[in-house]
Amino acid sequence: MCDDTIDAIPVAFVNVFFDTGGLPSLDLSNICGVSSYPAFAGTALPNCGFLAADIQTCQAKGKIVTISLGGGAGSYGFTSDAQGQAFADTIWNIFLGGSSSTRPFGAAVLDGVDLDIEGGGSTGYAAFVTQLRSHYSGASKSYYITGAPQCPFPDAYLGSVINAVGFDALYVQFYNNYCGVNEFSNSNDWNFGEWDTWAKTVSPNPNVKIYIGAPASSTAAGSGYVASGTLASILQSTRSEYSSFGGVMLWDASQAYENGRFDVAVKSALGGNSGTSPTSVKPTTSSTTKTSTTPPPTSSTKKTTTSSTTTTSVASGGLCGGVAAWMSNVAYTGGSEVTYNGALWQAKYWSEADAPGGAAGDWTEVGPCTAAATIAADKVTPRPLITSVPKPASAARAVEAARAPEAAPARETKLASRFSKQD
Repeated sequence: MCDDTIDAIPVAFVNVFFDTGGLPSLDLSNICGVSSYPAFAGTALPNCGFLAADIQTCQAKGKIVTISLGGGAGSYGFTSDAQGQAFADTIWNIFLGGSSSTRPFGAAVLDGVDLDIEGGGSTGYAAFVTQLRSHYSGASKSYYITGAPQCPFPDAYLGSVINAVGFDALYVQFYNNYCGVNEFSNSNDWNFGEWDTWAKTVSPNPNVKIYIGAPASSTAAGSGYVASGTLASILQSTRSEYSSFGGVMLWDASQAYENGRFDVAVKSALGGNSGTSPTSVKPTTSSTTKTSTTPPPTSSTKKTTTSSTTTTSVASGGLCGGVAAWMSNVAYTGGSEVTYNGALWQAKYWSEADAPGGAAGDWTEVGPCTAAATIAADKVTPRPLITSVPKPASAARAVEAARAPEAAPARETKLASRFSKQD
């Protein structure tokens, strides 16, 4: 990935803000988490120090690497501004330019914070950002703050926050909602224009950039996926019409790799060159997709599948014939089938540790195992419109910055010019 088409890599997620010992917890799925790597003493914060060298290598090659907070599932939020301010100090010390004996990525210093808030309320987040900015102002390097709101405007959780404090970029999730990229041709639903108006007239940072967030494959989200050629056309059209357009965010990098290098096809629409990266881009932990022929990444952007030596049972007849039983330690992608409690189930989207029929709603019951196998032809497809889909505990979003059209004068594209960093 460090030699790839990706410009920024938000690593996801810090999904619990206040865990054992008052510190957050970090879940990078099968890459690093408390279930597979030891936590620092007296905490639920895993020691993922083995990733430090990879992060630093990416940063040395001009990648932006940030840490993403929140996600589609977890336990996070604040009860007051004071709590948000204190948490900003914690994040600064354990991930950014501060110091602590409990730094998950060791000596690696990330380049900023991404807020992917999909639950709870907005209390404390503006204070959190303001406190982070106070740390940034005296730092020897540039740091960034980005957000990933849902496309319905205003966002239910970040709407008031982005109005109150400056963000450097927004990776708007144009999927899993009525306003997804799949509705681009429907002027009543496609609403990039609303985000552009906000960027130019309301945002405290008048130079904020808006990125189109899109699924990198048909199994990456509940709805909103479009083919790479269609997305490329959408990106080119949006760039020509709206000056706030910054590029594309793909959920997620692993899905892009598996989907025939979806990122490469999309990157070409933005004028990106395979295997190149901006020489002065500051590293961060946000996931970005860059065009490249490099093999799939082996760390935080790897597809969230797990291997297991546990023996699985397989149903032998009826509707469930040949289908393995559901296992809590296996990551399933959309369309996967399992047997559970005498029935056949199909995953709606990515799922891990959420049992079929559970409150998370990750699975659709196809029918009882005793039913005739012909029922399988009538399987229920994932519902088309939902407001929030649980995401992999640790995945990297892929962010590609828009490049100047080839006809334009050649220039170096710096992160500061793309994000217009808010000081």
